[in-house]
Amino acid sequence: MSRASYSILSIAFFLLCPLAAAKELRIGVLAKRGASQAIEQWGPTAEYLSGKLQQSVVIIPIEFSKIDFMVRNARIEFLLANSSFYVKMEKKYHAKAIATLINSAGGKPVSKFGGVLFARKTSAINELKDVIGKKLMCVKYSSFGGGQMTMRLLYEHQINPFQDLGAFMEGGTHDLVVYAVLLGTVDAGTVRSDTLERMHLEGKIELSDFKIIHPQKLDFPFLCSTRLYPEWPMAVLSHVPESIADRVAAALLEIKPNSETAVAARIVGWEEPADYGSVNMCLKKVDQMVNAFTETTHEP
Repeated sequence: MSRASYSILSIAFFLLCPLAAAKELRIGVLAKRGASQAIEQWGPTAEYLSGKLQQSVVIIPIEFSKIDFMVRNARIEFLLANSSFYVKMEKKYHAKAIATLINSAGGKPVSKFGGVLFARKTSAINELKDVIGKKLMCVKYSSFGGGQMTMRLLYEHQINPFQDLGAFMEGGTHDLVVYAVLLGTVDAGTVRSDTLERMHLEGKIELSDFKIIHPQKLDFPFLCSTRLYPEWPMAVLSHVPESIADRVAAALLEIKPNSETAVAARIVGWEEPADYGSVNMCLKKVDQMVNAFTETTHEP
């Protein structure tokens, strides 16, 4: 083969397979508690994968509002975000789950999570109906554990948070929601299960300052107000070659519970992708709620 022919083939290869020319693989991580926390938690996973794949892997913290943009424009190769985002990205852009994380509860494996609705210990809010007319803060309307799970819970108890509350606002991160409740900025808040416990272990709050609304008696180690759903998946975007996705999946499944990678990520490890059908059902219920509110507010 002539040098010219080889050059043409090489250029064509790089144009058709952009990852072949990429210097690094980018994992977009939903920064639910802020960018610095996301890098601290998942940076060691990137270092581990870099060693396994012999290719640079980096963490890209992403705000809730930027997930769709980053996926749509192929600014990342992999996405680690809540189960709700995954279901939407799978439907819109053909993202594919390659593994589901296994959370750690004091070293014990937990592969599901929920939402927790809480108020200050001294609050007059004691049950779901008491939030009517009150100020409730979620993380984001697009947050699954810190928003949508509780939206479904309230709606199933004939409470539409967009219609029946004094205010239903977004805090931006889980930590800010907790602080807003603690400081009395809002009457109640909702975050994903394990948030209150982790902030307590970090010395940021005292659990005794709060009460849980609609607590669930489940075989589950964290405070929770809602039903449980499968944990966050690692998803590969559609432009990534299957061979790379397979190598990343295999490497994730090899992570050991007490490894530095797992400890930093606060997980036990990873498992084969879960069934996200229950997440789809939750989103349908939330859509029904939003549509009911929209129809009401647009009545002539």
